[in-house]
Amino acid sequence: MNRTDPRTLIAIAAVVFALWQYQQDGRQPAPPLPPQGFSLNGLFVGPTASEDAVSIAVMTAELADQLDWDSRQASPKVVTGQAWDDLRIAVREQRMRGVSIGQRQPHVRDAIHKYLDEKAGSKGGEMTPEDRVKWIMAYRDISRAAEDASK
Repeated sequence: MNRTDPRTLIAIAAVVFALWQYQQDGRQPAPPLPPQGFSLNGLFVGPTASEDAVSIAVMTAELADQLDWDSRQASPKVVTGQAWDDLRIAVREQRMRGVSIGQRQPHVRDAIHKYLDEKAGSKGGEMTPEDRVKWIMAYRDISRAAEDASK
């Protein structure tokens, strides 16, 4: 009687299973992925569309990171909705140096405005930890949507 090493049997079984799985995958197409959350696809138009989408993606990612970092400090500087709005305006003005993507891309501006109102609200008073999370997540969603739209 010929005894085969158990490790060899396990390796053979793994190869057989992998081949079977490969064949199964080849026969059945994967179902399409559902759309993920917020989308800006098709809203950026004109000769600066891709550049504008990248600018929005970078700027909103940075804003989300800034608020996230500030939230973890012993004494956060952004403690009200008004302070957050002031920071957003200052970052946008400095980053864009007077150029208004909102004027060039009104559909994008309106979609982002609506999304922020729905996801994060518009109150100017004291910012709770829950408010911070809402703003951070909303800005990260916008960044991802703008990055997707830039492709």
